[in-house]
Amino acid sequence: MYNIKNNENKSGRIFNIQRFSVFDGPGIRTVVFFSGCNLKCLWCHNPESISSKQQLKFNCENCILCGKCFDVCENKTHELIDGAHIIDRSKCKVCLKCTKECYAEALVPVYCEMTVSELEKSILTDEEYYKRSNGGVTFSGGEPMLQVDFLCEILKACKNHGIHTAVDTAGAVGFEAFEKILPYCDLFLYDIKAYNSEVHKKLTGISNGLILENLTRLSKLAAVWVRVPVIPDVNTDEMVDIAEFMSEINITKCELLAYHKLGEGKYKSLGIEDVHVFTTPDDNVMNEIKNLFKAKNINVE
Repeated sequence: MYNIKNNENKSGRIFNIQRFSVFDGPGIRTVVFFSGCNLKCLWCHNPESISSKQQLKFNCENCILCGKCFDVCENKTHELIDGAHIIDRSKCKVCLKCTKECYAEALVPVYCEMTVSELEKSILTDEEYYKRSNGGVTFSGGEPMLQVDFLCEILKACKNHGIHTAVDTAGAVGFEAFEKILPYCDLFLYDIKAYNSEVHKKLTGISNGLILENLTRLSKLAAVWVRVPVIPDVNTDEMVDIAEFMSEINITKCELLAYHKLGEGKYKSLGIEDVHVFTTPDDNVMNEIKNLFKAKNINVE
């Protein structure tokens, strides 16, 4: 048994808990999304996860124009213009007083602080589904490895209950973070977004030397599924080099993830206007890349 009694009140920033997922590891899974990321991918479908600072999210479709937020906001952040609720984010101090008055949940904080024991209790709600489907819990983000101490404690808690654990990571952290959680993590879902360092920097804001080095080391120590986003005319020219690199290390499986536009509405809710929109790959593109990886004897989906 893993001793977590001294750390059960350690807290982490969690922005979503998604239940009954079948796309983030084996079986039926609960996916816990950590807030904060050190990459800024141009196609990010969880833009609310990038900042480690609290943010105000405005779900305008929920707003019933009750006026409660107008009354409570000392900075006059909220305005009614031509019958529409407008937020002047230059005035917002993220005090979140408005979220406490908004029972329609149009105004909500991006993340909440959860202790290890609170998150453990939430995860255990779905324990029966894990057992019946050989599923478990996946910790995603954002980048969960940026909160590695909290991540380690919740992984220990899960292992105490015999729950299969997975960590979804971009790998841009010191390898000591991986060493800290290795004894308690059954599977790593590891992103490769580009192979060329300059291309990677252009697409994500950072180079990928550390990412590829960590993956090479990790593949010798743990079960790893590599996940590769496929964005036409953005990183598709990288696929040959990615497949060649993966053929030289020990990878359990590769998942090709087609770009989708489901996250576009999230940018608006955060007041982000600079949104990059790309093309969703068709079946021909996906099958061509799939065959490329298969030709390198890589187990690919």
